Formats: sequence, structure tokens, C-alpha cells
Amino acid sequence: MKKQIMAIAIALFCFANSFAQDDLLKELESEQPKEKVVETATFKGLQIGNMQSTKMSAKGEWYFVVSHRFGNLKEGFNNFFGLDNALTKIGGIYGITDWLTVSVSRHTYNKIYETGIKYRFANQEIDGFPVTIVGYNTIDINSALKTDQYPYLTFNDRMAYTSQLLVSRKFNEKFSGQLTPVYVHKNLYDDTTEPKDLFLLGAGARYKITKRMSINLDYAARINLQEGFSSQYQNPFTIGWDIETGGHVFQLVFSNSQKMNDVAYYANATDPSAKGAIYFGFNMYRVF
Repeated sequence: MKKQIMAIAIALFCFANSFAQDDLLKELESEQPKEKVVETATFKGLQIGNMQSTKMSAKGEWYFVVSHRFGNLKEGFNNFFGLDNALTKIGGIYGITDWLTVSVSRHTYNKIYETGIKYRFANQEIDGFPVTIVGYNTIDINSALKTDQYPYLTFNDRMAYTSQLLVSRKFNEKFSGQLTPVYVHKNLYDDTTEPKDLFLLGAGARYKITKRMSINLDYAARINLQEGFSSQYQNPFTIGWDIETGGHVFQLVFSNSQKMNDVAYYANATDPSAKGAIYFGFNMYRVF
């Protein structure tokens, strides 16, 4: 009888112990941090239209960039629907790390050399952090300025800058949105038509219409203009069409700005003499 009782006790102990081990394992597993899954493909292009997106080059990736903006479509045959006076941007982008990118480009507008740096603060996570946050800064050098026009011209007068904070969210497989506060500073400016320091609040969006195509738009509102300045230039607006073709993204765009460097796009979208202008063009990014 004692042997039977002892056998039953040992069996009950082993049974209870197995449950305790299972509970302990479950508790340990629940305490293990879950792997963070980063949301991808918020934007497929490095730009939404003219505005930068939160997409970045991966470490070691080179992008060759060609952008083109034809002249004002509204002039019709007078400028052959913009073909007579187009502007071009040619540049390169390199991913130093997965979170840090540098770029350089040359613009036919004012023979500007533009350098940029793009850096990621945070990624949107599935069931985690809700947005992607990226910083972006540019420096422009206007090489077209001449001492004949500005006798006391210095190299510092050629410089202009932007600082931008890009905050995006992919809401679902089709729709992504972005908010972009922007600061623009010029060392040389016309104080009768524009402020030295300009603040804007921008917004952009992407809507996917097929597996390889999307409709994009971006817009920025100037928020610190003094009376009289607001009538000189328009708030920049661009609508575009993204097409993914193998190793590159091709973007067709319509904009009220022919200028493509960030300083001019945000500060001087349309000249006072060309209000209501529409400029057609494209952005092409080829990755290596």
C-alpha cells in the first residue's frame, strides 16, 4: 500500500512539475522582446514630386539622377509647349550607411551647385513606432552671380540653405502621407519681394493605383510672409505619376515651379510675371 501511495505521489509531482515548467517557459517567452518589423515602401521614389520623401538610399547604393522641367505649357506654340526653354538637373546620391545619405547636383537654373545630406531618426514599425522621421539639409552655391551686377559680391553671398524635417506614415498598402516643415535662408535676397528667412509647412501623399504605378502630390504653404510678399510668388505645388521600371523609378510631374533646387522651389515657385504657369517634366533615378 505504501508503495502504491508513493507511486501516485511521484506521478502527481511529475504532472504538476510539467505544468510549472510550461508556465515558466511561457513567462520567459512573454518577457522576450518582440522583433521589430520596419514598414517598407512608404514611398518608392526619393522624391514625392519635387519634395523629398522619407525613402533613402541603402548603404553602398549609388543613384544617378536626371531631372528635367520644360517651359510654361500655357505659352503654347510660342515656346513650343515648353521645349524652347527647359531646365535640367543632373546629380548623384550615395548611401554612406542605411540611415545617412549624401548628394550633389548641378542645375542649369542660375548654374547652381546643390549639396544635400539626408539622415533617418526613426522608422515606422508594424505594431510599433507610428511614423518614419528623416532630416534633410541642402546648401546651394549660385555660380551665375557676377560682380558686374553686384560689385561687392562675396562667396558667402552665393550661399542659400534649407532645413527640412520629413515625417511620413504608410496608412495601408495603397496610401502614404507626409508632413514636412521647411526653413529656407538666403544670404543674398531681394528684400522688396521676399524675406531673408522663410518658414513653410509642406504635405505630400502617394496613392498606389497598380503594382508599379502611383499618383503623388506635394504642396507647401508659406507661413511667415509679411504683407506684400504673398503676392510675389506662389506656394509650390506638384502632382506626379510614379512608374517603377526595373532598376529605376521614373516620375512624370506637373508643377507650378520650373526650378528644382529646394531653395528656389520653396521660396520662388513661380515668377511674378508667370502666375498660373504649369511646367511639365520628369525625375529619373537609376540605382547602381
